[in-house]
Parts: sequence; C-alpha cells; structure tokens
Amino acid sequence: MIKELIKQKAAEIFDQVLAFRRHIHANPELSFKEFQTSLYIQDKLTSWGIPFTILANTGVVGIIKGDLPSDQVIALRADMDALPIQETNDKSYKSLNNGVMHACGHDVHSSSLLGTAFILSELKAHFGGTVKLIFQPGEELLPGGASMMIAEGVLENPKPQHIVGQHVMPFIDAGKVGFRSGIYMASTDELYVTVFGKGGHGAQPHQNIDPVVIASHIIIALQQIVSRNADPRLPSVLSFGKVTANGATNIIPGEVKLEGTFRTLNEEWRLEAKRLMKKMAEGIAESMGGSCEFTICKGYPFLINEPVLTASARNAAVEYLGEDNVVDLDIWMAAEDFAYYSQVTDACFYRLGTGNVAKGTTNSVHTPNFDIDEDALQISTGLMAYIALKQLGV
Repeated sequence: MIKELIKQKAAEIFDQVLAFRRHIHANPELSFKEFQTSLYIQDKLTSWGIPFTILANTGVVGIIKGDLPSDQVIALRADMDALPIQETNDKSYKSLNNGVMHACGHDVHSSSLLGTAFILSELKAHFGGTVKLIFQPGEELLPGGASMMIAEGVLENPKPQHIVGQHVMPFIDAGKVGFRSGIYMASTDELYVTVFGKGGHGAQPHQNIDPVVIASHIIIALQQIVSRNADPRLPSVLSFGKVTANGATNIIPGEVKLEGTFRTLNEEWRLEAKRLMKKMAEGIAESMGGSCEFTICKGYPFLINEPVLTASARNAAVEYLGEDNVVDLDIWMAAEDFAYYSQVTDACFYRLGTGNVAKGTTNSVHTPNFDIDEDALQISTGLMAYIALKQLGV
C-alpha cells in the first residue's frame, strides 16, 4: 500500500520537481556560495510546512516527523553546489551564470530531495520516526561541506541511525539505479609540488640546475609508489594533471610546479604512501642539485556503504522498480564528501541512472556538455522516500 501511495505522490509532484531542477540548473552557484539556492530550498520547505535550520551558512536541514510513535531517525542528503565550468548545452534551462555550471548533477540531487520531502510530508500519518533532510553546501571544494555540517551537529539532535544519498550516473540508463555494498569510493588528497633549480639559457644547461628535468624524474619515479609499494590487491591512483614551467624554447625556468591527486581505499596505506611520496620527491630533487617543496592537502576519506543498510536499500529499490532496473556497481575511484558521513554512521550511497543514448545524456559528469535524461526524476523522488520509509519499518 505505501509503495502505491508514494508512486501516486511522486507523479503528483513530478512537474514541480522538473521545474525545481531546471531553475536550480539555470542558476548555479559555486561551493559555499549557494545563497540563492539555499533560499530557494527554504522557500519550498516553508510552503509545505516543513521546519528547518541553517548550518554551515548555506546548508538547510529540514525535519519531518511521522505521526506514529517511533524513535527511529534516518537522514537523507543532497548537495547543492555547482562547478567552475562554462556550459555548452543549448537548452532552455542552461546556466545563466557565466563560467558556472551544474556539471555534476547536484541540481538533480537537490530537486529530487525536495520532491522526496513533499512526498514524506504528505504521508506523515503512515509512518513513525523522523526524517532529516540535509541540503548540503560545498561538496566540490575542500574541506567539503559534509565535514562542516557534521562539525556543526547535523548528525545530532536528533541523531540518525542511518544516512542515505543518491548521485547521478550517466553511464547507467535512466530508469535504473545501482548499488554497491562495502567500500565504494576512494579517498582523495591533493598534491602540490614545487621543484626549485637554477634557471638560465637553454644553450648552457651545464651552468643551470634544470627543474624541468628534475620534475620529470619525480613524476615518473612517484609512479613506483603505486606499482612497487602498494599491495597489488589494493586500488591506488596517482595522477598529475597540471605541470607549470614558465620558461621558453631557450629558457630554463627557475622552478616548476606540479599538481596532482592521490586516491586509494585504505587509510593506513594512504598515510604511508604520502610519506613515501614526499621522501622520494625531496630525495630526487636534492640528488640532482635542486630542492623540492611537497605539500599535501588532505581530502575526503574513502566511502563505505554499510552492508545491512545497503542490502535493505537495494531490496527496497527492487520492490519499487523491479529486479531488472537495479544493477550492481564496481568500485569507483572518484571521491565524494558523503564519505565523511559514512565514517561516523551507517550510510548508503547509491547511483541514479540518467543516461540515454538517444537523448545524448551519456556525457560524463564534470564536462561542459553534461546533462540528464529528465525522466530519471520520475523515480528519484519516490525511490528515496520508499527507501526511507522501509528503513523506518513501514
């Protein structure tokens, strides 16, 4: 019975959720600057009589209490921030803010959670317990809005026993969702390396200390940290995506800057790998006559989906969508600050399929032409409501 009621309410709110998504998509805001998005969400919650508080300046935490007696609490999370990307899609709802775009689907997450909030507020007579609605800022930027929300008490008063989040996935067809139990997403650390040498004329290398050559050796050598120091059964990724050497064809610069990322799925190895990288880079630079400044900005921890909760959520998805529309996921070496929640309470982070080859919505997230098959919004609201109520014992 509750499934049919949820589907009825999801159909009732669909046009509004579509409008929510398009409004948020057209008005993206960068991490920790989601002021108008936050006000927009607050306005919708107010219109439905859902009380809320503000955390981390722009974060919104709504509370829905069921009418039946229960002390169970579940949290549902969506993120709100956009990315510094110029959108190339030519759609009526394309970004109106130059150089800013919802290229990671956070507009989908927020609009979907608004739809879920409406459904749950309409069905309070059918469940007991409390649902926390977490609209979180700053997922895309360190230190991550999740860490700030937790520090300000988002997981207290009342304390949820479980937290659930969903994220778009263009490589899964719209209409389907994906789950993985256990460790799912990687930790991430940002690496900033400056190699110092002695610049000079390119025709006189013997009079210089070439930081370009030193940096090249460091980049290649650091790959041994992964290939020869890591347990081969443990996924690890070390990538440098930015190299800046402001010389010229005949000018050896005085310094070279490198920027990269390190990702893995084990906290002990994560710490040891960073120690080894720093030691190796500094040693190579010194042995070649230069020096090296190796800075590591600690990022998000690895994300773990608690097995019992994840199994329960997956079973709920099968009941709601049918077995054929629920797929199993592999490890994903991207990172997510939802991982902070998963480190302190039972968590489940699943994927919402948004891909459709015919509609051209299979481009990766974090690209200027990312978009979704909006038919995915037909299930994103109701499924999360169903997962929440099943977890509350309905």
